[in-house]
Amino acid sequence: MSAFPQLPVFEAQSQSRALIFGATHLDAELLPMLYETLREIGHTPCLNVIAYCRGGEVTVARRIGLLLHRFTDRLRLIVPHHCQSAGTVMALAAHEIVAGPMAMFSPIDPHLTGSDAQGEATAMSAQDVRMFPALAQDWFGLDASTARESALPLLCQSIAPAALTAFYRSTLGVRRIGEELLALHMSETPAAQRTAIVETLLFGYHSHDYTLTGEDLAAIGLNVRAEPALENPAWALARELRTRM
Repeated sequence: MSAFPQLPVFEAQSQSRALIFGATHLDAELLPMLYETLREIGHTPCLNVIAYCRGGEVTVARRIGLLLHRFTDRLRLIVPHHCQSAGTVMALAAHEIVAGPMAMFSPIDPHLTGSDAQGEATAMSAQDVRMFPALAQDWFGLDASTARESALPLLCQSIAPAALTAFYRSTLGVRRIGEELLALHMSETPAAQRTAIVETLLFGYHSHDYTLTGEDLAAIGLNVRAEPALENPAWALARELRTRM
């Protein structure tokens, strides 16, 4: 990773080691570079990770969270700007999230590209499928029982059954990963409360593109706070990241 002139300034103000992590898309090719950088830093009591992420693979977000925990006793994620989709999943691993005024998180409902009954490629959210019975009730006046009974045959007419199964498996995977990452630092929190956090991020919003703030994450039970003293150096690093990426 290239040197960032603002990084020493940030470390001095935060009084702990810092790592800049920027990715437009999380994928497995990032892991060796991250591992080598963490080895250079070594184990540290507190590690600040200045994160900039637009999304990517959820399984890679899990591996990043687990890897970061191996090199620190307290993981602080500094989010000046984007930390969305798989980036929000990654954020669940942090003991503490420091969110700036422009911090942007998002729901974590899975998106898949599958095929419809005619074999045409289609992309949608698992939540789009899950909400179909509610649509039948709200828009077309079907009672709850009829809506549930008619949902699956109608969906299978337009979406290949294997794609529906893939949506279901993907949702189970995101739920499990979210709960695993929270348990890394919230082991004393009741499991039901950790599950509720993940369920809200999965199903509590009506669009994957809905922008969540740091205050929104704090409201559902995550340890999120603002730290005005770090806003200027963190934003300067985010600006430089955007330019380089």
